[in-house]
Amino acid sequence: MVDRVERFDAVVIGAGAGGLCAAARLANAGFSTVLLESLDRVGGRASTEVIDGFKVNIGAIALELGGVFEETFAALGQPLDVRLPKPASAFYLDHRVVDVGSGGWGMLLGGLTKQAAKILEKFAEARAGSLPDGSQSTEDWLSGYTKNETVHGIFRNLCAAIFSCNADELPARAFLTYFTSKGAFKRFGFCPRGTIGAWEDLAAAAQRKGCDIRLEAPVERILIENGKVCGVVVRQGGEAIRIDAGIVVSNAGPKLTVDLGGEESFPSDYVGLVRNRLKPAANIVINFASRQPLLEAPGIVTFGKTRRLCNMANLTATCPELAPPGWHQYVAYAVPVPALGDFDAEAEIQYALEDLREQFPGFDTVKMLSIRVMRGDWPCQRSCAGYDLPRETGVAGLWCVGDAVKAYGNGGTQACAETARLVVDQIVVDRGMSQGLQ
Repeated sequence: MVDRVERFDAVVIGAGAGGLCAAARLANAGFSTVLLESLDRVGGRASTEVIDGFKVNIGAIALELGGVFEETFAALGQPLDVRLPKPASAFYLDHRVVDVGSGGWGMLLGGLTKQAAKILEKFAEARAGSLPDGSQSTEDWLSGYTKNETVHGIFRNLCAAIFSCNADELPARAFLTYFTSKGAFKRFGFCPRGTIGAWEDLAAAAQRKGCDIRLEAPVERILIENGKVCGVVVRQGGEAIRIDAGIVVSNAGPKLTVDLGGEESFPSDYVGLVRNRLKPAANIVINFASRQPLLEAPGIVTFGKTRRLCNMANLTATCPELAPPGWHQYVAYAVPVPALGDFDAEAEIQYALEDLREQFPGFDTVKMLSIRVMRGDWPCQRSCAGYDLPRETGVAGLWCVGDAVKAYGNGGTQACAETARLVVDQIVVDRGMSQGLQ
């Protein structure tokens, strides 16, 4: 039983990066759109909470410029409130900040291994389109050229930082695709209001275009009839509301999308992909603050050989507003072993904390703000790069966006924004074809 019925052109489920970008683009294209979010805030797994006066990011922090993400804001006439650290990224090796700057891979690897030329040659071949098949892991690929532990540590931590997995879990093809053709975080920064600030701005811009955004509104069912989507049932304010729509875009991940629609409503081959191909990737997010600075680099540093720690951001060096006066705020990321399977969360947290103590002698005096293990139904990425599903679900009018349906080898917020653009562009084309046939 439903209490009332509403009608929209399009329903978007989930106000994470992919869902917000999709809703904004749909509204901007003239579709009457409603965005439904079960939480009380936008941003999904890349949002922000306030702890003891600190603006603490739940997951992702780095917002990329110069690509689809920034383009989405520009299309809606919304400035992107991102502050760029200089340098944005560096490496932290032997307790020293190493800024490779314009020297790139050549400068970094040349100082670590005699095999740098061979590795760089393979990067050049990848840029030209010669890539390994998807079965070889990044670790195995790298082992063919060097045994240097620091180099292997750097590659492992780059896999962990970008893709939330270990080098023996990520296909070398995906790693090389990202670093040779996807931009590889060349320009990024932080929002001085916490990552949620960017999402709130995009939500406001979508609302100005007519998008109806509803928080604390969990979708209970996706309605599918005769192979076509026809709407959703949402719970809001104690009411069960049926929303009729010929377009539903889900940012809830393929697994929950199938659960909401019922397996029997989807083609069996798609259900098989959801059951067997998805590889959720886990990570550990450690937010802390100190009275004395622990790190001089203002952006994100990637570590060399560590147990689990992969990278860390010095947030208040660029955005002091995130912390109360007199505090330096950081977020560190660690990836468990395995990242694509079951693990002992407490043991993995301890490995990460041991790494931080070794890297920063003053770490034992910090104020711990939060430690979040992102796994299971709330992972860092709903599917590791190289194991993404199609954005089409096999049900007419029902699409998925977000970090389980990325373009091959892509990662980060940019990848989620790209899925939204690809889906909405196809929806617009389909509408034009439909109108042309009338």
